[in-house]
Amino acid sequence: MPIYEFEGRRPAIAETAYVAETAIIIGDVRLAENVYIGHGAILRGDYGTIDISPQTAVEEGAVLHINPGAVCKIGRRVTIGHGAKLHCLEIADAAVIGIGAILSFNVKVGGWSIVAEGAVVPNGRKIPPGVIVAGNPAAEIGKVGDRHRRFWNYGKDLYVDLAARYPEGCKRIG
Repeated sequence: MPIYEFEGRRPAIAETAYVAETAIIIGDVRLAENVYIGHGAILRGDYGTIDISPQTAVEEGAVLHINPGAVCKIGRRVTIGHGAKLHCLEIADAAVIGIGAILSFNVKVGGWSIVAEGAVVPNGRKIPPGVIVAGNPAAEIGKVGDRHRRFWNYGKDLYVDLAARYPEGCKRIG
């Protein structure tokens, strides 16, 4: 898998984290236990630091980058959807970033918030905990309820399971 040191900045990857063979990890990227990094994902810690907490999934094709000297802190059990683009400062525990969402510079997302598919969160925006935002620019469309938590906990558990199963269960055959 392509894992690169950049000018002395090198990734730190927990033994139980899964990084797909086609993902790219560059520089100061820290992956905690049971993290799943999907195929085609790109995590660039060349100028800043990307710190991902346990049981978080960065799905296929997502791109994470951060400003020079800054830290992008991704909390525990966060879901970052396929093709999402993140340049944010913080995503708190259990938040969900939908497929194709864009989080611009200096964005912070509160715990258990949901950023809908394709939403665009502009520079400096702070999404409070427990809300659902959608659109361009993203605006609040509802509150996260028990049914959302049940659904997303199920999805989060699937990716924790994949992080454990992929190293032995996924074999290249061609």
